[in-house]
Amino acid sequence: MAAAMDWLPWSLMFLSLMYEASTFYVPGVAPINFHQNDPVEIKAVKLTSSRTQLPYEYYSLPFCQPREITYKAENLGEVLRGDRIVNTPFQVLMNSEKKCEVLCTKTNKPVTLSVEQSRLVAERITEDYYVHLIADNLPVATRLELYSNHDGDDKKKEKDVQFEHGYRLGFTDVNKIYLHNHLSFILYYHREDLEEDQEHTYRVVRFEVIPQSIRLEDLKTEEKSSCTLPEGTNSSPQEIDPTKENQLYFTYSVHWEESDIKWASRWDTYLTMSDVQIHWFSIINSVVVVFFLSGILSMIIIRTLRKDIANYNKEDDIEDTMEESGWKLVHGDVFRPPQYPMILSSLLGSGIQLFCMILIVIFVAMLGMLSPSSRGALMTTACFLFMFMGVFGGFSAGRLYRTLKGHRWKKGAFCTATLYPGVVFGICFILNCFIWGKHSSGAVPFPTMVALLCMWFGISLPLIYLGYYFGFRKQPYDNPVRTNQIPRQIPEQRWYMNRFVGILMAGILPFGAMFIELFFIFSDYRWWWRNFLVSGGSAFYVLVYAIFYFVNKLDIVEFIPSLLYFGYTALMVLSFWLLTGTIGFYAAYMFVRKIYAAVKID
Repeated sequence: MAAAMDWLPWSLMFLSLMYEASTFYVPGVAPINFHQNDPVEIKAVKLTSSRTQLPYEYYSLPFCQPREITYKAENLGEVLRGDRIVNTPFQVLMNSEKKCEVLCTKTNKPVTLSVEQSRLVAERITEDYYVHLIADNLPVATRLELYSNHDGDDKKKEKDVQFEHGYRLGFTDVNKIYLHNHLSFILYYHREDLEEDQEHTYRVVRFEVIPQSIRLEDLKTEEKSSCTLPEGTNSSPQEIDPTKENQLYFTYSVHWEESDIKWASRWDTYLTMSDVQIHWFSIINSVVVVFFLSGILSMIIIRTLRKDIANYNKEDDIEDTMEESGWKLVHGDVFRPPQYPMILSSLLGSGIQLFCMILIVIFVAMLGMLSPSSRGALMTTACFLFMFMGVFGGFSAGRLYRTLKGHRWKKGAFCTATLYPGVVFGICFILNCFIWGKHSSGAVPFPTMVALLCMWFGISLPLIYLGYYFGFRKQPYDNPVRTNQIPRQIPEQRWYMNRFVGILMAGILPFGAMFIELFFIFSDYRWWWRNFLVSGGSAFYVLVYAIFYFVNKLDIVEFIPSLLYFGYTALMVLSFWLLTGTIGFYAAYMFVRKIYAAVKID
């Protein structure tokens, strides 16, 4: 009885924890319940354009401002994305309609844009900029209704509804520029089921906008900042002349609709793809090609190796003095350390660091902890994980460096910690200088750059040194054959054995690199660098496609956007090459050790 009483408090504590766990929400993504006429704050995120690739903060244009401007504290990912979340003067109340409301003034006087402001607004419109707002952390979207049938009968036409993130700042027509100065907000709410005698609560489940351009003369203003919109299509759009001052009204309306969509499914509309079948076909096609190629190449290699190993072992049993041939001929040189072993091990260590980071990010995303409502969470998680995965990168680099007969482990650890991150930081810093010159919100602030450097030298560098120390002290990889003191002379190679040609061949069919490597082993024992470079050959085709896409698909003509595109493309290609090269290197290394361990060698 006494023992049972001793366990009672612990049981109650366990049950209480279970009860609390059932109501757990990931921070920042918990639902907010609104009552009737509760304020629903509309915030601005940024301005973006696919033509310039330069985001700008909302108040970089002369929009109406509230009495006090308050910026939300962003996380690291939001800062790197160029998000600058700020409050706006839109007054929206839960389930409360507004037909037309005038912003900026209570005296109903129009807003006057100076020549400089008019020129800036006109420039942003011609550059196809979009405005991004959020309500209850939901991004605003513009509804696009497309007809899927092309028959002449309108009754048979089916509407295909798609959503475009944000809304266009304006549009151009016959060399004239027009501004969307009226926003019709359409917010959808879901009514929560409650018990009797309890007040209903609401949750926002969708945020749409219909942007309109309405000329100053067609808007009728009334007292208390209210206005009347023109009926039908009798109004003309609000033109912005960049050569003179422009007068206009900024207005908005609010409409609420009840929806059956629950709060947990409110992001489905934003994440729905319009061509799901094409995407599934691409995925299935890739999987089939991978398995087909892997099966064919595995069968070829297994049959070839079994035949060679049987012949080698048979020859050893018959006559020990028989001359060696085939890939057994280079057994005394195949594990000879390559040139620049420190750089090779450093790059492979960074590849392991990237691989571990990507693996954990994918796993965390599968658990639903990187919700799209947590803005910047993906980039923040990736940055921190890359820092903390330095211990694994350092360990693998240190052990490989010792296997390659290296002895300067401190210098090797420093090279691992600074080579790849230093290149990335250098490219980003140069790009950031140009973005600063454009006064874009995409420019990383100087304090954030200092914080990243502190994270680099305070977290990543010590962890890499720690991992490198233990990796260097660990027993090196056990190679199955000894290395001769005198290097064997390598015969002249054919043209298709050239390193660059090998990269191109392996890049077309990345899974064919394993088969190509087998031919390299036959005649050339200097396979360490070749294997690393060839395994990342598909990165070359990624670069070629990026250039093709830039020339044929994008309308970028200015220098800064082009520099940003190719700068970030270079970082992507470099990381992809490092990742695939590392995976290919270790796969081939295990393969080579395995086949030479299966052969009798004196």
